[in-house]
Amino acid sequence: MHSRANRRDFLRFLAASPLLGRAYAQATGKISNPKDVLNVMELEEVAKQALPPAHWGYLASGVDDNLTLAANMGAYKHIGLRTKWLSGVTQADMTADIFGGKFDSPIYLSAVGGQQMYHPEGELATARAAKAKKTCQMLSTQTSTSVEDVAKALGQAPWYQLYMPSAWDATEKMIRRVEAAGCPAIAWTLDGLQGRNLESSSRLARTDTRVCADCHMDRKKPMFEGRLNPRGATWDYVDRLKKMTKMKVTLKGINTPEEARLAVEHGADGIVVSNHGGRAEETLRATIECLPEVVEAVNGRIPVFLDGGVRRGSDAFKALALGARGVGIGRPYIYGLTAFGQPGVERIVDILNAELELTMRQCGAPNLAGIQRSSLVVPAGAASLAPGQAENSFSRLGFR
Repeated sequence: MHSRANRRDFLRFLAASPLLGRAYAQATGKISNPKDVLNVMELEEVAKQALPPAHWGYLASGVDDNLTLAANMGAYKHIGLRTKWLSGVTQADMTADIFGGKFDSPIYLSAVGGQQMYHPEGELATARAAKAKKTCQMLSTQTSTSVEDVAKALGQAPWYQLYMPSAWDATEKMIRRVEAAGCPAIAWTLDGLQGRNLESSSRLARTDTRVCADCHMDRKKPMFEGRLNPRGATWDYVDRLKKMTKMKVTLKGINTPEEARLAVEHGADGIVVSNHGGRAEETLRATIECLPEVVEAVNGRIPVFLDGGVRRGSDAFKALALGARGVGIGRPYIYGLTAFGQPGVERIVDILNAELELTMRQCGAPNLAGIQRSSLVVPAGAASLAPGQAENSFSRLGFR
């Protein structure tokens, strides 16, 4: 009787999980091997077909009308490139030194929570891919695998994306744990503090006829189970974090020069220009549009990173040319993870790195230091890189 119940539970789990959907998507689609993938967006449809509605909705949607999500990607299409054909660059060196870590590329794997929603190996497959490609990985507080296990798979501790617990003693306990695991840096995510309106995600979840417990089957969050994101947080919290840990403290979600200057004043070691992939607030401002004024405000005192909307290596080039020290990707590598597990993540990294290296050669940049703002051009007619804005950061800083 017990064996029959276990078999029934397993079959229910299998029917509710993405496993069957993934096999079906690969069998019926045109892409059955990661080597066949030519650009990162080809795997978006494979991932959509593989995932149940609730999981796809959580991954793919933004907030409100999804306009900030669209702006993140669309803004790059308004930025042109100025080529240098006789520069003599035969091979571009993309080696990046980020907080003392040496990586083969400035493109890193940004934090995405609950990756076992997309593949049974979840964050472990991502970590193995990052290790194979010598790529920086940022791990979410909402990870489905512990930081200790991810560090083993990665070969070193990842960066840790911090959703701060509502109680300070729980925050301190978490910081001590990730510090003991060897994490070199934390990225406190600020754009979740006041909540968010995941309208499209909720709508898709209502179309999902599965019983949620059948898929998750008593899975517990290995890093934290309690309440997160204290709404009353102030800059004093940054001061307390700095006093608490020797890890680098970066602030994720800083998008204005005013807050960038405050971040420096309060001792932040870095800034991540981010709007959570359009999943936090409907500002209608693309992160690439926010980047120049943040970089200008920081004035070289701390490194500035960026994520949001990067779908091509040329997008990463544009962010680097505008002053980013590293460029994070989220959805693209999750598409790869969903479709093919570790090999899919590796393929996404390979594609973006190849495109970045090609763009560097085309624009005459022999290394990351050689990527200059003078390689970019924004047409005068592209006055609005985000909907509803009459003026943008590029025009204010003299870009045309």
